[in-house]
Amino acid sequence: MKKRLLILATLVISHSWAGPKEQAWKLHNRLTGVPPKKAVFDQMVNQINAGRPEEAAELAMENPNFYNVVLKNWIKPWSNRERTSRTDLNDYVATVIGVVRDKVPFTQVLHSDILYTVNGATPTYSYANNDHYKNAESRNLNLKDNLVKQTQSSLTGLPTEAVAGVITTRASGEAFFSAGTNRRVNRFIFMNYLCKDYEELHDVTIPDFRVRGDVERKPGGDARTYKNKCVGCHAGQDALGGAYAYYDFVSGRLNYTPGTVVTKMNHNVYHPDAFVTKDDSWLNLWAMGQNAKLGWRGNTSGNGARAIGQMFSQSKAFSLCLTSKVYQLVCMKAPTHADDKAAVESLAQQFEQDNYNLKNLIVNTSVGCIADEDE
Repeated sequence: MKKRLLILATLVISHSWAGPKEQAWKLHNRLTGVPPKKAVFDQMVNQINAGRPEEAAELAMENPNFYNVVLKNWIKPWSNRERTSRTDLNDYVATVIGVVRDKVPFTQVLHSDILYTVNGATPTYSYANNDHYKNAESRNLNLKDNLVKQTQSSLTGLPTEAVAGVITTRASGEAFFSAGTNRRVNRFIFMNYLCKDYEELHDVTIPDFRVRGDVERKPGGDARTYKNKCVGCHAGQDALGGAYAYYDFVSGRLNYTPGTVVTKMNHNVYHPDAFVTKDDSWLNLWAMGQNAKLGWRGNTSGNGARAIGQMFSQSKAFSLCLTSKVYQLVCMKAPTHADDKAAVESLAQQFEQDNYNLKNLIVNTSVGCIADEDE
């Protein structure tokens, strides 16, 4: 057990590994979904024999399948309500893939003025439709070579202060800002980047002074239902929801109206004394009580989508969640056992120390898992 944890924690491949050829084959298949070509395979074996398994993994990731298939299908479910990979490539998915390829600090996916387009795809990028990315996917353009990093503000017409990484991409607007009351935006951030759904955050001890008027105080005629159930989710989520008060997905694009709260934030008022959203301020009431364990760091209150994206990405839960997702991707198992959880904790710490480099996290995790399997 101790040796196993040491290998995973330090991410060093041991010369006691049985069969560098088997290890190279496993690494390539895990990272690309296809077997390696002979020249690449031989290079990977040489790197492993030389005690450089990370370089072997990097060689495997040069294969276009790593970006065009493995990463794309892994990330697609984050961009839609159905959480399915059976959807088109879009600006959300392309941006996450680009951030991984370029080793941009992964925290930036939730708050930076960043967006990736695809060189050679026609028509050019439009904030009003997804044709650019559909074309890139239908033509199977190599994302590794053709993704182009751009600023979101220059392409979407949103002011710089209004853009927040993938939160304000067109795909996110269509999936999470359309209809509803913008509550689903944070719910999917929690699920995708903190690995928690609202039911897991349920805490009836949180004060309910920010709960909106569309939440009934006596559902079914019984106020106890509100206090014992509804408050558990709404007190926390509604306090955060003001971050998106100026956003609405209308006519195929995400609109931003600074200083003007969109109507849907305050409609269906069942309780006249309820909180009324008047600006884009937000509070993280889940930073106290049982949900303090998510490891909130930095500001837990602020204004707008960019500030709330920064808060989410600075949390310990963000690092642990992404590491757990990567672990499941390349180790092909959930980290349910104690030693797996210890490995994820160690990898998450290194992920933070490595300036949130997700590509390196994938490399280190895959190497550690293969080493563990071949002890």
